[in-house]
Order: sequence, then structure tokens, then C-alpha cells
Amino acid sequence: MKYKVNKKGFYGKFGGAYIPELLYPNVEELQNNYKQIIESDEFQTEYKKLLKYYVGRPSPLYYAERLSKQYNTNIYLKREDLNHTGAHKVNNTIGQILIAQKLGKKRIIAETGAGQHGVATAAVCALKGLECTVYMGEVDIARQAPNVARMKMLGAKVIPATSGSKTLKDAVNEAIRAWINNPEDTYYLIGSVVGPHPYPDMVAKLQAVISKEMKLQLKTQTGNENPDTIIACVGGGSNAAGSFYHYLKDENVKLVAVEASGEGVFSNKTAATIQVGTPGILHGSKTILMQDKYGQVIEPYSISAGLDYPGIGPIFAHLFDQKRAEFLNATDKEAIEAAFELAKLEGILPALESSHALAVLKKMKFKQDETVVVILSGRGDKDLQTYMKFI
Repeated sequence: MKYKVNKKGFYGKFGGAYIPELLYPNVEELQNNYKQIIESDEFQTEYKKLLKYYVGRPSPLYYAERLSKQYNTNIYLKREDLNHTGAHKVNNTIGQILIAQKLGKKRIIAETGAGQHGVATAAVCALKGLECTVYMGEVDIARQAPNVARMKMLGAKVIPATSGSKTLKDAVNEAIRAWINNPEDTYYLIGSVVGPHPYPDMVAKLQAVISKEMKLQLKTQTGNENPDTIIACVGGGSNAAGSFYHYLKDENVKLVAVEASGEGVFSNKTAATIQVGTPGILHGSKTILMQDKYGQVIEPYSISAGLDYPGIGPIFAHLFDQKRAEFLNATDKEAIEAAFELAKLEGILPALESSHALAVLKKMKFKQDETVVVILSGRGDKDLQTYMKFI
């Protein structure tokens, strides 16, 4: 239980549910029912069926031969970019839409940064015939235009968040306000391991399919189900939470979480929460976040819309506190360079988020016989507009 949530929703001293009184019935309903629903045979049967036939799981574990030669080790890429809708996000949205249906909810709201969670939510709402509203920062709407178009084509209503930095943090704020105004019939489908309990635990459980598959795939390909190192990017942290999930207890597996440091950790244009943050309350949970001495949230910055968040999931605050995971960071420039390197060596275009994970390969030292897994959390089609500026 050292790294798992307790009955009150805490990972060590982080987590909990700090919410407005109006939302207590909704959150309490979810707290009381989510485990029972997820563990039921009915849920598991439909969830696994949809993951296989709708999403296209298992996602491949690909041995990147040329990238491995570049870093003189054995690098495998977990290809979450090949999932339906283009990222790991759909693992979570499929699970949560089934939970929402079980709870009798008719209307779904969600927040999105890079747009991948928004697209995945819109897709499953279309699949199940539920009304879908997605809140997205005005800045992100402009820089992730293809995903906005996809959400609208899938039938979702996209509402811009025009306050603050007009990015992911502000989209979450707007979604929570909408939930407060419509608590009875509305289900808030959170996209990461953030927010009040039980969301961090629920999202991690649904994303744990990633590490479950990795164990089987590594055993088949290498003879050992455990890698030496797993590297994943972290904003809120859902892809990393799912990738680390089945390895948390095994201290021999090195877990590396990579944040976005924007123009530099101490440049005032960063999203490297662990480096510059302090404990506090953000979006319903106690975690580590970027805040000033008065407790006001500092606006984050990253070239990547999915990592442009001023906090981190409470599970990661706990992993940092317990020194179970190593936290590195990559700048915009380093992420762009890593994306072009993967494209030219392996013929794969990674999402800007995933490029941050790839970027730290240059900062780490590996032995020749090591097994390193890098999580490709999403595909780069959505970021072509940004990449084209550097061609």
C-alpha cells in the first residue's frame, strides 16, 4: 500500500477531496461506487471488449533499433500513439463513460489541453449517444486546431476558457464551474490523475492497462517482464501513472517522470512543477503546484499544450516525496530536437508531450545491456503546425 491511495483518498500526505459543498453528493457517489463498478464482471467484459475492438489494444511495444544504436542501449517504445484517437487518453475515457452510464448520467463535461482527451471524450460520447461539452483554453484552441475540428465533427461542443493564461488550468476551472451549476445530471470526465479523490486513483486504474501489457510484451521480447528504466512525460501525469502502475513496488525498476521546463526551469516561463512548486491545494486535491507566497497559482508555460499545467497529480507528489521516481525536465528546444531525431531515425512523429520524454535520453547514462521503455503517449499529427516552424 506504500504507493497506493488510502481509504480517504491520500497518497501519503497528498490527495484528498477539497471541493465545494454543492459537489459533495456527486463526488461521494463516485467514491462509494467506482471500485465496485470497475471490478464488476459486467464492466470488465465491456471495457476489455472496447479496448480490443474499438481502441485497437494491445498497443505495440516496439524495439527502436536505430534509436537504440544512437544511445548505445536497448530502447523500446510503448506505442500509445497508435490507439484510436491518437493517444493514451482513450483508455481512460472508455472506462469513465461506462461508469457515468452506470451512475445514470446523461451529460458529460471534460477539460482538455492538447485536445487528445477532448477528442477521446467526444469519441466515446458519440459511441454511447451522450451529450458532450469540452472546455479548452483559448490559446490551446488556436494551437491545437486539428483536434478542435475533430471534437466538433464527433458532436462535441467546445467552449473556450478565456481567463488567466487561457490554457489547461483555466479549462479545468471552467469545467468545475459548469459541474457546480449542473451537479445532478452531469458527469465530469477528468482526463488526468488530478482533481478530488477518487479521480486520481480511478484514472490510474484505467490507465494501468499500459503497464499490464508492457509486462507481457517485455517477457515475450526480452525474457524479463521488468525493464531497467521507464521514461514518461508528466503534466498531470495519466500516461506516466498507467506506465508506472504495475512497477511501483519493484524498486529495481527506475521510474523517470519528465516535466516541461519551457524556456528554462527558472525562466518564469516553465511548467516544471516539481522543480519550482510547493505543497498546496489545486483543483480539489493537495499536491505540489506552482504558486506565489500568497498561494496564488503561477501561470505555467510550455510549447506543449498537454504539459502546460501548474500542478502534478498527487500520486507524483507522493512518489517525489518518497524518492521512488526521478523527476527530470526538458525545455521546448530539447523537446523539438528529440521529436525530429525520432522522426529521422525511426519514421515516427511523436506528440510534443512525448517528445519531452524522448529528450532526456541525452541527459541519462545507460549500460549497453539495459532495457529502457519510453512511453509514446500520443502521435504528432496534432503538433505539425508547431513542428513546421522549425523545419
